[in-house]
Amino acid sequence: MSSREFAEWMAFYQVEPWGEERADLRSGIVASTVANAHRDPKKRKRPFKPEDFIPKFEPKFERKKGRKTPEQMLRLVEMLNVAFGGKDLRKK
Repeated sequence: MSSREFAEWMAFYQVEPWGEERADLRSGIVASTVANAHRDPKKRKRPFKPEDFIPKFEPKFERKKGRKTPEQMLRLVEMLNVAFGGKDLRKK
């Protein structure tokens, strides 16, 4: 996969996400619907939200060093491109 194709897949994911995070959201929607159907409004006034049922995980590198800048993310993609034998098709 070229770095260009990888970038295209990354852009596509921003528009149409897939994978475990999306599956967690779908499960959260179902769980909150069931929980709200059985919720006693006198004991819990606030309805459940899907986010209440979605586990929160942070990648290791974000926990240790905080959020990445665009430049740091680009360097990571460049390193992955080299590691997987890709070619840098950008004009330099």
